Amino acid sequence: MDAVEEGKSTLNARASALVERLLIEADDLRLGVNVGASGATVVDCGVAVEGGLEAGRRLAEICLAGLGQVSFGPSVEAVGPWPTVLVRTDHPAWACLGSQYAGWQLSKGKFFAMGSGPMRAAAGREPLFEKLSFRETAQEVVGVLETRSLPPADIITEIAESCWIPPEAVKLLVAPTSSQAGTVQVVARSIETALHKLLEVGFDVMRVVSAMGTAPLPPIAADDLAAVGWTNDSILYGGDVTLWVRGDDASLEEVGPKVPSNGSIDYGLPFAQVFQNYGQDFYKIDPLLFSPAVVTFNNLDTGRTHRFGALNREILARSFSA
Repeated sequence: MDAVEEGKSTLNARASALVERLLIEADDLRLGVNVGASGATVVDCGVAVEGGLEAGRRLAEICLAGLGQVSFGPSVEAVGPWPTVLVRTDHPAWACLGSQYAGWQLSKGKFFAMGSGPMRAAAGREPLFEKLSFRETAQEVVGVLETRSLPPADIITEIAESCWIPPEAVKLLVAPTSSQAGTVQVVARSIETALHKLLEVGFDVMRVVSAMGTAPLPPIAADDLAAVGWTNDSILYGGDVTLWVRGDDASLEEVGPKVPSNGSIDYGLPFAQVFQNYGQDFYKIDPLLFSPAVVTFNNLDTGRTHRFGALNREILARSFSA
């Protein structure tokens, strides 16, 4: 049984401890801390403040509920001249699906944000949690919002009510995609996209016991629309994920070709162009596109390795120079 399952420490408790450390170093990390009338804590990682690379790295680890590690590395020749974001975890299902996945859309008036982080596990609103047979009860919750503005009071109220806690027990971290912190935390989702694809095609993600993923860190875009394109391309065409799994090899050979992004009918164009082709409607894009360029399965039971997909340096160069 996983330590998270056993209740030794909930996802939200792990993330909350990391937030408390972040608050102590807020000035050094170029963050803004806001406590409104509701008592909720909102950490600005790039809306009205500078933020930075380290803020983004820490933001990504909070999004993983402290069950994964994020670091920076040098460029990879097969991908291009951009630095690399490396993610690793020995608790992939809980860290990436139970916490990191951006599965909660929050919208009130003109405000819209994609919500991720362990608050999702306390709300349990998504079908994903039924598939994982998991939901947690939390004393306080932590969420990460990908958006251009700080959340209004009614969004905080919605989160608190959905998670069955008072507003003062809500901790939110906010970063636009076109900020250093926002770009880092999105690119740190290489493993998450692989696991979510596996879940969608019916694979038992609990067979995945460890994972490591890399993706190139693109330039910081001047606006959020361009940033969405570049960060998606980083994973779709430059993401390289290795999964350590248990079980048989035949099922890996069967599912493997479905996992990388090149198994999608929408593969082959920079994401910004795909997005425009569908009238900027994410839900019209083939959902099988959202996964890393390469996925490797290392079977711990048989010692065999199965590798699928291909890196695409040419499309990354086209995208990042646009």
